[in-house]
Amino acid sequence: MENKVKIHFLGASGTVTGSKFLLETPELNILIDCGLFQGVKSLRKLNWKNFPFDPAAIDLILLTHGHLDHTGYLPRLVKQGYKNAILGTPPTLGIAGVILKDSAKIQEEDAERANKEEYSKHQPALPLYSLRDAEKTIGLFKNIELNEWYHVSENIKYRYQTNGHILGSTFIELDIYKKLFVFSGDVGRDKDLLLEAPKKPEWADYLFLESTYGDLLHPKDDSDEILIKAIKDTLNQKGNLIIPSFAVERLQGIMYKLYLLIKKNKIPEIPIYIDSPMGNEVLGLFESFSKWHKLEAAEFRKMLSYFNIITLYRDTWKTIDENRPKVVIAGSGMVTGGRVLTYLRYLINKPETTVLLAGYQAEGTRGRQLENGASEIKIFGKYCPVRAKILKIESLSAHADQQELLDWVSAIKKIPEKVFLIHGEPTALDTLRVKIKDLYKCEVTIPALDDIISLKL
Repeated sequence: MENKVKIHFLGASGTVTGSKFLLETPELNILIDCGLFQGVKSLRKLNWKNFPFDPAAIDLILLTHGHLDHTGYLPRLVKQGYKNAILGTPPTLGIAGVILKDSAKIQEEDAERANKEEYSKHQPALPLYSLRDAEKTIGLFKNIELNEWYHVSENIKYRYQTNGHILGSTFIELDIYKKLFVFSGDVGRDKDLLLEAPKKPEWADYLFLESTYGDLLHPKDDSDEILIKAIKDTLNQKGNLIIPSFAVERLQGIMYKLYLLIKKNKIPEIPIYIDSPMGNEVLGLFESFSKWHKLEAAEFRKMLSYFNIITLYRDTWKTIDENRPKVVIAGSGMVTGGRVLTYLRYLINKPETTVLLAGYQAEGTRGRQLENGASEIKIFGKYCPVRAKILKIESLSAHADQQELLDWVSAIKKIPEKVFLIHGEPTALDTLRVKIKDLYKCEVTIPALDDIISLKL
């Protein structure tokens, strides 16, 4: 009998977010990642569509890491009938749990606010999923260990290996009828401040490779100097430095950089506030999973003592009203939600405010609008004029750039039969396609959203 695998490209195909890849095999149906679409409205609307494959017919879900665009659709899938295990490393599931509860809470709050202020077209506005849905999903989580082959049927097994990017992040090797399918997840940096360099796959018959920075090399900007100057300018102008930050890895990395600058007396004394409930929980995960990062436990605890950690929302308002220069690091990193919106709603119209973007800003997000020089942004249904100074640090990215992606692929000992480029915008995808084809002489495909590709094994 001929063995076939059908691959359903249900997200992060022709775009960056919404990672979902379903493998339909003769023995099992396996979903790799289950993320939310983010960015432009046309993408976000896809989150409301029913899953195009019967969720009850999926046998297991394997998660590469905990970010929202890789896990955020899970409660919606469970709501539609998925009942089996959701597998990941312990830090990945810890992060996913925090992110899903935070996502549900934000969606519930946004729906409530939209109904109260009557700025939604939907009557009533509803959340995509509830906190109860998220908690039901977390009940399906099951830890797996690194570097260990797990047999899930007669001819299928999988293994996880670290790939940098964020705490607990991995790439997945899936052996199906002795053909190796490798899903890169999001590949991290070779010289990350907090994490070890990514491991590299040695074998792959079919490679599914992220392409977020497939057309770019990360600038070698001096992030320390940018931070030092921004803080000194904030003090001189008696303003506020607002750093929108991803709660996972970026927040901890920025804190560590600031801590090192403080220790070396490179920055003057200034209050620094951390206002990210999700980020605070992830700080706890960094403490719990100390073997997964480079920081010593004593150094980590000492670092925390230099920051004002905000937990209560009423303290957000106190911080906004506080009439002295300060630094605020708040979620979310692409300015799509979270408490940073509250700060920006009241402070982005002030010329003495500086907003420092410290990571990738997806198309259609407020962060991308600010990066592109928008004169106003819409927050909670109202347009806010942008008079703040907008800065960006590009060297802190947790994604491999083009050269690092090519180096990651270079360790594969046999040319893959096919390379599928995923998780990228069109220009990045096509630029990386040409590079890989020229360098490694292999067949490279850029699948479109909802493509189904059949492979004979």
